[in-house]
Amino acid sequence: MSRRAPPHPVALIAAPTNLGLRPGPAGKLAGTTRAPAALEHAGLSRALGAAWAPGLAAMEYSRDAQGGSRIRNADSLRAFTLKLASIVENSLKAGQFPLVVGGDCSNLLGCLLGLRRHGGRGLIHIDGHSDFFHPGNYDDACSLRSAAGMDLALATGRGEPVLTEWPSINGPLVADADACQIGERESEDTDYPFSELDHLTIGRILIRRFHQLGPTAAAHQVQDWAERRGITRAWIHLDIDVIDQALMPAVDSPGSPGMTFQELATLLGILLATGRIAGMDLAIYDPDMDPSGHDAASIVHCLSDAFRGKP
Repeated sequence: MSRRAPPHPVALIAAPTNLGLRPGPAGKLAGTTRAPAALEHAGLSRALGAAWAPGLAAMEYSRDAQGGSRIRNADSLRAFTLKLASIVENSLKAGQFPLVVGGDCSNLLGCLLGLRRHGGRGLIHIDGHSDFFHPGNYDDACSLRSAAGMDLALATGRGEPVLTEWPSINGPLVADADACQIGERESEDTDYPFSELDHLTIGRILIRRFHQLGPTAAAHQVQDWAERRGITRAWIHLDIDVIDQALMPAVDSPGSPGMTFQELATLLGILLATGRIAGMDLAIYDPDMDPSGHDAASIVHCLSDAFRGKP
């Protein structure tokens, strides 16, 4: 990948959803639907010099199974995904850089579908978890599962057809070898459920390795991977829980170790400056856990630093 400034103006797209998350304690639904408004209140559009494009409205959450699926809100998620894909595709056609502001990690599916329809391919999955649950590594007969814990699996074609088979797309939204996961923190746990990733062609930079390399070297490693794969218009998925819980507690699954905001800004800044990133989505920030707005301000500052090289 050559290093050059991203040429496209940023278009902010609200994708306020919690359909991919499980209810929390006492059945409370995640507040991720309110994230776009909270981040805008913290100055997102002003910090990026960006305008909001027409986005999506939140869809009603169902606590019951839909259409025989064992994935929560499966039918609603499919409808939301198809709508988001059209918005992302149109943004790309307009010469914009879509920044999809969620919401939860299930938004990745609509983003990748829009990218593929516009001719792009490739995924840089920045997340404190690999989100690789699928029927091959859990008992899908026991209880409803959440798409936000399986987004990378679904994107690579593993899971129920309702969220893996899409109009005009043959095969998965992204091939294993065209995906790179950065930030997994639980791979050394004795009960780690995604050990199969050790034997797949999905690229990986675990969080401990990321800290050994540093953000600059890690970004260059991702560039080398993309160059080998011939990837020129990739998507970045950013689950903000990749930030260490000491700095970012306002997420549904906080953890340590994680990145600092400065490390994340450096990583993103180098990748964005290549001009080979078509768009990006932000997921999992929950303003209900951030009544002061402190964490929202930290996210906005981080993104401002990362996007500083964009014209």
